Amino acid sequence: MLSIPIERFTLDNGLRVNLSHDATTPVVAVNLWYGVGSRNEREGKTGFAHLFEHMMFQGSEHVPKNRHFELIERAGGSLNATTWFDRTNYFETVPSHHLELALWLESDRMGWMLPAMTQDKLDNQRDVVMNEKRQRYDNQPYGDWDEWIQAMVFPESHPYHHTVIGSMEDIEAATLEDVAEFFQTYYVPNNAVLTVCGDFGRDEALDLIERHFGEIAQGEEIPAIPGDPNLDPTIGATVREHVEAEVPLPRVLMAYRVPPFTDAGFYAADIAGSVLGTGRASRLYRSLVRERRVAKDVTSFVLPLTSGAGMLLVWATGFPDGDPCEIEAALAAEMEGLSSVTDQEIERAVALTETALVRQVEQVGQRADLVSMFDQFFDDPARLNGELERLRAVTPADVSAFVGGFLGAENRAVLTYVPATVKSATPGVA
Repeated sequence: MLSIPIERFTLDNGLRVNLSHDATTPVVAVNLWYGVGSRNEREGKTGFAHLFEHMMFQGSEHVPKNRHFELIERAGGSLNATTWFDRTNYFETVPSHHLELALWLESDRMGWMLPAMTQDKLDNQRDVVMNEKRQRYDNQPYGDWDEWIQAMVFPESHPYHHTVIGSMEDIEAATLEDVAEFFQTYYVPNNAVLTVCGDFGRDEALDLIERHFGEIAQGEEIPAIPGDPNLDPTIGATVREHVEAEVPLPRVLMAYRVPPFTDAGFYAADIAGSVLGTGRASRLYRSLVRERRVAKDVTSFVLPLTSGAGMLLVWATGFPDGDPCEIEAALAAEMEGLSSVTDQEIERAVALTETALVRQVEQVGQRADLVSMFDQFFDDPARLNGELERLRAVTPADVSAFVGGFLGAENRAVLTYVPATVKSATPGVA
């Protein structure tokens, strides 16, 4: 069992605060989660969460544009931010004596962002995001897979139907008023979790947090997630798309709805995903790459989403003259055959997952992010300490039950890419 010390507090304005002391190294991580991601975006306003992540580095009332980066890097620290379906996070790791600097910078853009928000900054970051979309998605082989898969797995009414990057038409139409409204709605203390992890004085940290964040006004009640997050446990059928694109090799992707991260059934899904695709001893690699030789690579992972369902995704990339139908049949056989998982496979998957978690916990920055995550999604940061036990409790019977309930043809989205110059029959499994 993990034994990470965590003290939790709540400021009068609703900001949840976690302190986790560790004097192993003289560094401290400041991690700030906002309870807003792409699932919170309304129709016609997709991509706003990611756009606003960019806007948050354009300066606040007391911190000029680019100064946030300059100050942290000059102090010998590092920083970044990410946007996800269910949250946006901002984080710094600095030498311990620069804790106040990191806290002040985060508090200034939480409390005093609007006065520094300008049309020029919006126009600039709009261009940056649109260029990112072109480089990372539109002009990359298979780069639009998430657009296809999310639309197949989640209905149009569901908040996961659209991608985190969003619609470029929506981004292009965004006004300064739209962005300001988004900030005032979601970037408020009562929609945030602040975690400080590392080598710091407890009383000093609490004093600094109260000093810099305590005067920020609490926001209005956070709006309900748009659309309908309720879902049937499965898709209800096999749905498929066949895409001819500028890709070098055929690739077949399969996606399934699985229990959400907040559901006890998620752990069986997570372990099943590891048995399928983690490492060269995994089922998919052994079968499709080594034995059948129908694929040059395989991938498997589970997205730990929280609104109604998560998603398990596998894919296999074929050879230049490979048959997508053969790849799909091989993938389907392995997915359904997982019901006969062995004790040894479970032990290996649990060990791999444990190792990954322990490595995260060993890094103060990643540990702080995990504490924030468990606070945000479970309202219980200390739940992190029991995560190893929940993983170890997964049995072959649990995985078999998961496979029977979720990995069949009635819960399958199949996306097939073939090179545009190759004519092939529509793939299907006989």
